[in-house]
Amino acid sequence: MTAISTAINEVEGKVAIVTGAASGIGRSIAELLHTRGAKVIAEDINPDVERLKRPGIIPLVADVSREDAARKAVALALENFGKLDVLVNNAARIMSKLVVDMTIEDWNAIMSVNVTGAFLHSREAMKAMIPNKSGAIVNIASYAAYFAFPQISAYTSSKGALVQLTRTLALEAIEHGIRVNAVGSGDVVTNIWAGKMENGPGFLADHGGKAPIGRAAEANEIAEVVAFLASDRASFIVGSVVMADGGMSVKIG
Repeated sequence: MTAISTAINEVEGKVAIVTGAASGIGRSIAELLHTRGAKVIAEDINPDVERLKRPGIIPLVADVSREDAARKAVALALENFGKLDVLVNNAARIMSKLVVDMTIEDWNAIMSVNVTGAFLHSREAMKAMIPNKSGAIVNIASYAAYFAFPQISAYTSSKGALVQLTRTLALEAIEHGIRVNAVGSGDVVTNIWAGKMENGPGFLADHGGKAPIGRAAEANEIAEVVAFLASDRASFIVGSVVMADGGMSVKIG
């Protein structure tokens, strides 16, 4: 695997919020944006996010599904760095249950993080970005937004909703110079299944092997796409879902 290049300072001088930053894709995004010149508010409900603390990265332990968390994240960016240029809605949860076995609490637990959290953070970020007539919001969606799998109905539904939030918000935001896009991520070897199955990373690696590329992604590969979409190099990309799924979404059978 090619190492992350530090030659491209594509987000130099920008200020970003990254949710779900304690591990996996979110951590890779926060670290890559920082490496490429951005100041970062790294938010997660997991206290492990504090390990990211360093000059230019401020951790925030918070529940993304709460309004006060979104407001605090934006306030931290403005108070410490004077502006907000980029929001990455990455925080997500998943569970494996048949619909007939799922409680309303199960359903809401997924929706509140995967969709409501993105809505709240996008709303508050927009308020900070509009006066500057610029900004970028990147949502981490999934090929599961378009394809169904048994036992993860709440997750697939949430990612489908996130894609539609992306498209609608893109139309509302572009008149203010703010671009909204999403990444349609494939299987990435992370700990999203932690506490729900014995070897979540192994499962994701095996499932990713079914993609035409023949493997799952590493978190930094998704982070690279995010960094591009957050940068001025993606200045003409609006309301898109950039598929980074190893070809899974174009495979039949």
